[in-house]
This record gives sequence, C-alpha cells and structure tokens, in this order.
Amino acid sequence: MNSDHSPRTGFTAPAKKQLGQHFLADKYYVEKIVLAVDPKGDDRLVEIGPGQGAITFPLLRRHPKLTVIEFDRDLIVPLTEAAAPLGELTIVHSDVLRVNFTELAAGGTIRLVGNLPYNISSPILFHALDHAAAISDMTFMLQKEVVDRMAAGPGSKVYGRLSVMLQAFCEVKALFVVPPGAFRPPPKVDSAVVRLVPRDPATVGINDRKRFADVVRAAFGQRRKTLRNALNGVIDQTQFEAAGVRSDARAEQLEVADFIRLANLPHE
Repeated sequence: MNSDHSPRTGFTAPAKKQLGQHFLADKYYVEKIVLAVDPKGDDRLVEIGPGQGAITFPLLRRHPKLTVIEFDRDLIVPLTEAAAPLGELTIVHSDVLRVNFTELAAGGTIRLVGNLPYNISSPILFHALDHAAAISDMTFMLQKEVVDRMAAGPGSKVYGRLSVMLQAFCEVKALFVVPPGAFRPPPKVDSAVVRLVPRDPATVGINDRKRFADVVRAAFGQRRKTLRNALNGVIDQTQFEAAGVRSDARAEQLEVADFIRLANLPHE
C-alpha cells in the first residue's frame, strides 16, 4: 500500500471544526476513490464538499468538467485558482441541503461524489433521495459506522431506518474502508466509501413515500417492541395479516419488501 500522505491539492487551508471538516490527504485513497467513480464521456459530475480539492483535481484530470458544491466561502478562491489549469470547474457556493439536484441535472442525470461531513451525512443522503430520479449514482465517503448501517441486512444489529429507507430506493454497496490517518486532521473513527445506485422508479413499488417513511420510522422508533406495539395506531392486526407480516416480529427482522407491503395497504 502506498502510504504517501502528500495531498493532491493546489493549496492548504485549516480545517474548520464547526463545519466537520476532515480533508482527505492520502494519494492512495484518493486514487481508489477516483477509480471507483471512473468518470466517462458525457458524465455530469457533481462533488459535494470539495474541501482542499483532494478528489476534485484528480477528477478534473480525468474528466475536464466538474461542478462542486462548497459551503465554506474561504475555499472558493483557492479552489478556482488551483483548478484553472486543469479544466472547467463550476462552484456552487451553498449549503448542499439547499441545492436542488433535479434543477442541477437540467433534464438529464448527474453523478454525485463527495467526502460528506459527518455531522450532516444522513440529512444529505435523504436530500439526495428526494432527487433520486435525477441522479444516476452516488459515490460517497462517510463514517464507517454510517456505511455499515446503510448496507446492513435484516437481522443485523445495525439494520434500521437508514438501511430500509436507502435500500428501498437504491442499491447500496460498501466499497472499502479509509483509516483516520488518511485525513488532515485525522478523525477519531474509520471512514468508508459506499456506492448508491437509484432504482428505476417503476420498480420501487412504493405508493406513498410519506406513508412509507412514517411506517419505517414508527417501526424502528422502539426497536425492542414487537411490531404490534411499535405500530399501534399505524397498522392493525388485519393489515399485518393482509401483508403477510407477523405482528409479533420486531422491525429488524423484516425485509425492505415487507415494509413496502405494509405501507401500501389501504389506510384512513
């Protein structure tokens, strides 16, 4: 393994703790991420949180047109200047949760990439789900604990609301682990890279997204309770029977398809 930690950026900047910044600085892992993204042809790449450009600049060398979303005003000018010799960099200075990915796709689809801030990674994932029809795939680096939850299957201790919500709308595959030493400053936990590929909306089979989200949230709200108790007032015994789901089971025992059947049942 190449342990050269020289950053592939054209500048350095202090990380801001309040923004949850941990800048990737190990070339070995940078290259692994770029290879995982493997940009081609007319791909419309959008990077969330470019930071010091560790992933940005190698992507620009492979694909000379890139849009990045950066909240930290102090990084805008350095990113612009360092990217100038490499390709066309469009910077959207905004909180990513306020960015409309569907509008950004302009009738097509985009590929999302990013080292997501630990403190808002789940909100970003759910925000992306709202625009899944405009996204062809997502390659994100997050806290390993979060990636484990995203990719977990029924019966796992970490299988929960995040697992079900993401897997209902996307294929989720954990790719590889990134250790703390690959970052500056190093976080206290391992990170991991994950790929999400939105499913064809015609195959998802969810009639009402809000109802589905409400059922999943209630089911996992009290993990130790049986579904009969956790979903009291949401799903009745007749509906459990109609969906073919045991009411004495617990939420972590259900497949994603079970939650979809429960949520799709007629209700008042």
